Amino acid sequence: MIDLNNKITKSYATRKIMKNIKIRVLSLAIGLALSTGAMAESMSKDQYEFNEKNIDTDYKVAKEVCGSLAGNANDICVAEAKGKMNIAKAELEYNYKPTVKTMYKARVAKADADYSVATQKCDDKDGNDEDVCVKEAKAAKTQQTAAAEAQMKTSKADAVAIEKSSDARKDAETDMRDANYAVAKEKCDALADDAKVLCMSNVKAHFTK
Repeated sequence: MIDLNNKITKSYATRKIMKNIKIRVLSLAIGLALSTGAMAESMSKDQYEFNEKNIDTDYKVAKEVCGSLAGNANDICVAEAKGKMNIAKAELEYNYKPTVKTMYKARVAKADADYSVATQKCDDKDGNDEDVCVKEAKAAKTQQTAAAEAQMKTSKADAVAIEKSSDARKDAETDMRDANYAVAKEKCDALADDAKVLCMSNVKAHFTK
């Protein structure tokens, strides 16, 4: 009976954790989407370099703070500092060059940072608890990475579809314009002498021929 209760408890806990992981992944996707829409103008190279230096400075300061800690607390602190630095740099790269690829890298940086910190925290556990902790961290990283890859593929597919649609629309507009020009020219052919010349001149001016 005790084993059964333990299995039920663990099963419930696992479902709850996986639900929280999905919520975090969704929140990240929404957050990055909103940041894309909020970008009003591109970042200059000087701004990029200035922000990059600030990120490096923040990391050095954070690492010095970690130096006052010992054991696994120090390892966790350093992992968190590195994770924040890598995320900040990836997001900076995205803001500097907003593309599907840089957005993907920013999301992967977040997944890697979360995983690194989570596995360090797992070191504070023992036995099966540690094993479960590591597997949960891997599951979270896998889900975040998969979500990033799915979004990248979808964005690329949408871009191709939009490009094809735009080309098709341009072709249709060209065909329609040529057809209208042919009709107008045909009407001019029914005229004679100066009237025909004037008609053709107006038609060419209208259709920029």
